[in-house]
Amino acid sequence: MSEPTEVNGTTGAAQGAESAESAAGTAGRHVRVVLVDDHRMFRTGVQAEIGQTEQTGVEVVGEAADVDQAVTVITATRPEVVLLDVHLPGGGGVEVLRRCAPLMGDAEQPVRFLALSVSDAAEDVIGVIRGGARGYVTKTITGTDLVDSIFRVQEGDAVFSPRLAGFVLDAFASTDAPPVDEDMDRLTQREREVLRLIARGYAYKEIAKQLFISVKTVESHVSAVLRKLQLSNRHELTRWATARRLV
Repeated sequence: MSEPTEVNGTTGAAQGAESAESAAGTAGRHVRVVLVDDHRMFRTGVQAEIGQTEQTGVEVVGEAADVDQAVTVITATRPEVVLLDVHLPGGGGVEVLRRCAPLMGDAEQPVRFLALSVSDAAEDVIGVIRGGARGYVTKTITGTDLVDSIFRVQEGDAVFSPRLAGFVLDAFASTDAPPVDEDMDRLTQREREVLRLIARGYAYKEIAKQLFISVKTVESHVSAVLRKLQLSNRHELTRWATARRLV
């Protein structure tokens, strides 16, 4: 019988044992995930980073770029975890959560949501957590930490990026502000999206492109926001949004 081949001081038999040990580390660790983000290149990057199922245990079973696609794919695939961007055409991540509420409440096969966003704005974080998301991490997270967060959410844990954890607790425990902003509640989800982009300095054409709507529709939403909030112009609107940390 021939001797095991030696590579860098490790025998082939030893290498096989290490491979078996590595495989055992991922054995039984499996989660089905849907990626929801309106940037195709970002979805491709996440898929490449975490979607090597044999190594990570993560199986990406679907992708979506807007609210309607997300609801359709999530309903069809029934993943265990959804990686959800906050800003999406069609109503945003909060709208996906609202329409998928029955799936989240399924006692036998719940669909859990982990927000994955570039934004760390207070309104974004609190909005999706109130909507039912189990956690919120920013897009600066590493692939390893993202995989870990996905499995923790699958198990029912709440997961937040370190900087956001204390912020979320403070926001919900704060007695300085009411838990519900009555002014914000007057606005529809689309009006809130337009408000946020206006406050960030986007031109009407840029907002229209970002939300896949016409410039005329943007103008209508801005007029509605100004009327509901009893403001006169976009400069007052920006100050109002900044005061509420929406920018």
